[in-house]
Amino acid sequence: MPLGDLLALAPELWLAGVGVALILLDLFVADDRKIVVGWAAIVGLILSLLPTLGMLGLPGSEAQVLPARTVFFNTYAVDGFAVFFKIIVIVSTILVILSAMDYFRQQTRFEGELYILLTFTTLGLILMAGSADLILLAVSIEFVSLTSYVLAGYFKTSARSNEAGIKYFLFGAGASAIMIYGFSILYGLTGQTNLYAIAERIRAAPTPALIVALTLSLAGLGFKISMVPFHQWTPDVYEGAPTPVAAFLSVASKAAAFAALVRLLLVAIAPSRLDWVALVAGLAALSMTVGNLLALPQRNLKRMLAYSSVAHAGFLLIGVAAFKGDFGTPGLLIYLLAYTFTNLGAFFIAVLLEQRLGSGEIPDYAGLSQRAPVMAALMALFMLSLTGIPPTAGFLGKFYLFGAAINNGLIWLAVVAIVNSVVALYYYVNVIRVMYLLPATSQEPVSGPPALQVALGIAAAGTLVIGLFPQPFINLVDVAVLLLRLP
Repeated sequence: MPLGDLLALAPELWLAGVGVALILLDLFVADDRKIVVGWAAIVGLILSLLPTLGMLGLPGSEAQVLPARTVFFNTYAVDGFAVFFKIIVIVSTILVILSAMDYFRQQTRFEGELYILLTFTTLGLILMAGSADLILLAVSIEFVSLTSYVLAGYFKTSARSNEAGIKYFLFGAGASAIMIYGFSILYGLTGQTNLYAIAERIRAAPTPALIVALTLSLAGLGFKISMVPFHQWTPDVYEGAPTPVAAFLSVASKAAAFAALVRLLLVAIAPSRLDWVALVAGLAALSMTVGNLLALPQRNLKRMLAYSSVAHAGFLLIGVAAFKGDFGTPGLLIYLLAYTFTNLGAFFIAVLLEQRLGSGEIPDYAGLSQRAPVMAALMALFMLSLTGIPPTAGFLGKFYLFGAAINNGLIWLAVVAIVNSVVALYYYVNVIRVMYLLPATSQEPVSGPPALQVALGIAAAGTLVIGLFPQPFINLVDVAVLLLRLP
């Protein structure tokens, strides 16, 4: 392999080396000192950001921008689009590990293995984001799936955790089989597995067979992003899995799956005569509506956030359907960036309160504003951002997505999205109502460990900074979109 290709794969090679080093470190660290493995993982992940950020420059800057190209025998794309998702996934993992340190030390003696699994899962997710070949994409998804199944069922003595792992495995195995069958049809129609080679030959493919291939591929990737009607696993897995793992699945896994979906549709399928936009728009409206309606009656915060995740998958699909123009794909990326900080923050509050209150039920958050005023204020911020209230990051993301739908002539989809935003306001504001208006059952203060507080602070800062000072993030997104198509 040429030296240039190896340098382009520096983040991936570094993460693989970090994972192996963590395995060796875990062998020599005492059982009561496994937090050392967690800090080593955080340092390794932070260092992996250096070569990743080195691949990206902003418009008008003097920074060297890595030319968009494929490496590793034309199977892996190195472009701004992939780099953007690498940043999201790595930052998400760092924050999740920070939130998980105190949580896992209290509940399992296999703490070190968790950090190792999260690191290797991160490697698989960034491979998904850059896959330019159906075979590499399928292998990456399966690699991530296997580690995710283990993470979801990590608490072996918990019936709910075991149930989450089993359900995730059974649904995931079926979804993967369906997706790979769709990939095989694409290969049969074009004789190619490379996405860019498929794009050159797909015009000659018969439409009925192409529809079947797209439908099956969407089913598999739709499972990963919690899209209706492939969302059934989401509430049970989010509720039963360890809360930091649920946070990781809701953000990092979803982001990488959207990266794979966008690259498949916009690179390989878009040159065909198939009108896939109407299908994706319909799935977006269905996911938003079903997710929000099912979230309304939920009393458990993690189940509510699970159905909320289904609804947000619908919002994100607007950016896929309305990809043309200045708002489409940029809107998808901005929304994902905002969702990353906002949703992680909400889950981190859930981690803290599950530890301190021993419950994840929303009514048990009554009077939290008196017992933990800072935590209540942060939770209110995250709930408002998920709703799309200014000046939070969520507002900027929804502004872009609604603009994309209107600019692409999908007025009806924009109306559906606005109505669903109003519906979502009810259950998000209900959490705020419980924290601020209902009396506390206890006056004992609630506080969190330092590492979790740092993760919460970063999530809150990201939620506010993106909303108040959006231009640097818009510039970042512009680079990612400009380098989406390889020359």
